[in-house]
Amino acid sequence: MKKNVEHIIDKVESGSIAEELEMEVGDVLLEINGQRIEDIFDYQYYTQDEYIEVLIRKPSGEEWLLEIDKEYDEDLGISFENGLMDDYRSCHNKCIFCFIDQMPKGMRETLYFKDDDSRLSFLQGNYVTLTNMSDEDVDRIIKYHLSPINVSFQTTNPELRCKMLNNRFAGQALEKAWKLAKAGITMNGQIVLCKGVNDGEELERSIRDLSEFLPTLESVSVVPVGLSKYRDGLYPLEPFTKEDAKAVLDVIHRWQEKLYPEYGLHFIHASDEWYILAEEEMPAEETYDGYLQLENGVGMLRLLMNEFEETMAEKLPYKGGMRTVSLVTGRLAYRFIKEMADRMMEAYPELTIQVFAIRNDFFGELITVSGLLTGQDILAQLKDKKLGDKVLLPQNVLRSGETVFLDDMTVAQLEKTLQVPIDIVKSSGRDFVEAILNN
Repeated sequence: MKKNVEHIIDKVESGSIAEELEMEVGDVLLEINGQRIEDIFDYQYYTQDEYIEVLIRKPSGEEWLLEIDKEYDEDLGISFENGLMDDYRSCHNKCIFCFIDQMPKGMRETLYFKDDDSRLSFLQGNYVTLTNMSDEDVDRIIKYHLSPINVSFQTTNPELRCKMLNNRFAGQALEKAWKLAKAGITMNGQIVLCKGVNDGEELERSIRDLSEFLPTLESVSVVPVGLSKYRDGLYPLEPFTKEDAKAVLDVIHRWQEKLYPEYGLHFIHASDEWYILAEEEMPAEETYDGYLQLENGVGMLRLLMNEFEETMAEKLPYKGGMRTVSLVTGRLAYRFIKEMADRMMEAYPELTIQVFAIRNDFFGELITVSGLLTGQDILAQLKDKKLGDKVLLPQNVLRSGETVFLDDMTVAQLEKTLQVPIDIVKSSGRDFVEAILNN
């Protein structure tokens, strides 16, 4: 039986309905319209109506039943200690490609939490395997029409999926995706490709099967498995080669050409790493269907370069005088960042821009994305360099909303040791230009 999580109010907005009715921080929400509230989706659903009855418990233990007349969909103006209004659900799979299993010991505890919560898929864009989703969860998604839902498919071969997820129910769980699709729930999919496991003919099968759910399933990204140096005792996986990457791209491009004329969607997308590994040019912007898979590394570099070109065309003024700026990036994007830096130095001769591609010694050299760089690797590889007037770091090297690296080093600590001011650059091409110009 599911335990009842207490929904403790931690904020009451000034001028809100809640403030007018004397709701306070510390009050506990018990029911709405006689219904127990399980999570944020129940709360949003039951507070839509123009007339609702809200039962709360004051810190004294006294219970208040509040009768509320309001506009349809008008918010009450309260938030809760737990934004989801429920415990986060962890993953019980043992996937052969799981990056969390490839992390060293001794890092902060939250980094080892494996989430597989369909509600976070809707709220934050997380990908779920469906194996930790009950039939009741599926019914609630359909009832509240929560979409899009992001699904980590890996393969549509039921037996192979059981093997890849180390879960005997993983193949059967695919039926939940079909049920969501038939109910009109928009989905996006992901395939983490493992060499010799779900590539080749298995990739062909997966794309063919998943394309049957167009257009409800809007897109599927194919990303190469990330392999750290901490794989002792784990399933033996090998990195992809240039030839492998070309073969993967051939499959994806062929299916794009087949599906686009009928659906107006390219549907199956390769992450940027495949093009870099294959030494091929990034596709044009229109092939990304509005960047549906941006957070999965699909089209990030194309978008960055296009935004950069648009900003450079504006010829923004620069009044900073002679200055040297150092940019930090992962090895994956180095060539593109360097090209943009060179373009800026041509346009602004007073600027000297250095680009440093940081080798990932912490997780291993096969990890080349900037989002998995640590403070200690950046420090070790920059400490003896002449860094100039400022160091710019991409925002994705930091924990969301904070100034802390994966290894718990802070930006302030790095700045103090390097003795150079550090600025954090957001992800857009315009942010890139403006940060360098100090505008």
